Amino acid sequence: MNGRGVKNLLVMTPSDRILVPLDTTDVSWAANLAERLRGYVGGIKLGKEFISAHGPEGVRQVAGDDQPLFLDVKFHDIPNTVAGAIRAIGALRPFMVNVHACGGRAMMEAAVAANDKAGDARPLILAVTVLTSLDDDDLMELGVSSNAGEQAVRLARLAQDCGVDGVVCSPKEITLLRDACGPDFRLVVPGIRPMWSSTNDQKRFATPADAVAMGADYLVIGRPITNANDPVAAVTRIGEELAAV
Repeated sequence: MNGRGVKNLLVMTPSDRILVPLDTTDVSWAANLAERLRGYVGGIKLGKEFISAHGPEGVRQVAGDDQPLFLDVKFHDIPNTVAGAIRAIGALRPFMVNVHACGGRAMMEAAVAANDKAGDARPLILAVTVLTSLDDDDLMELGVSSNAGEQAVRLARLAQDCGVDGVVCSPKEITLLRDACGPDFRLVVPGIRPMWSSTNDQKRFATPADAVAMGADYLVIGRPITNANDPVAAVTRIGEELAAV
C-alpha cells in the first residue's frame, strides 16, 4: 500500500496481525526493539509520548525505511486543522494513522479527503471509538448515557459513513462492530493480553486468540512483548496461539 511492506489480510501469517507499541521516550531502546522485531511482527506503533519527545526525526530513526508503522496520534480538532495534520504526517509514510471519532462527521470527512490526496501512498485511516481504559461508569461520568458497546457501535457506523477505513476498538466490541459494519471494515484492537501476562491498566481486554476468533484484524500487544526477557520468543508464543484459532 505505501512502500512499508504491508501485507494483504488474506496472506498474513498469525504474527503479521501483531502491532507492538513502543511507548517510551528512549530513542535507542525503541530503535533497538523495533530492529529486533523486524520481520517477526506486522509493525510497530509510535504514539504521543514518543512523538512529543522526538518528533518526525525520531520516528524516522525508529521505523527506518520499511518498518510498517502505526502512528497513534488520535487527532481531534476542528476539520481544517485535522486535515492539515493528516497531510503533514503523510511524509512519514505510515501504514496507519488515527483520529478520534468523537471529533464528528465534518472532522472525519476532512481527514479522509486529505488522506485520499496521497493516492497509492495513503495510509489506512482509523477512528478511535471508546478508549480501552474507559468503562461504563467512566462514560456516565462524561455524560454519555450509552454503555461502551453501544457508544462504540454508534461511533464506528459514523466513521464508516465518513469513509474511514476502520476503527480502534476494545476486544469486547469486536463482535458488535463486525455485525454493524461488515467484514471489510478494519478492526484494530488494543487491550490484548495473553493468559500468561498481566492485564495492567486495561479494563476491557481479551486474549489474542479470542480477539482474532471474534473478528479482529490487527492486535496491539505491548507489555507482554516489550517487557519480556526475550521479545521475539514472546511474539513467537503469541503467534503459535493465534495459529491454533
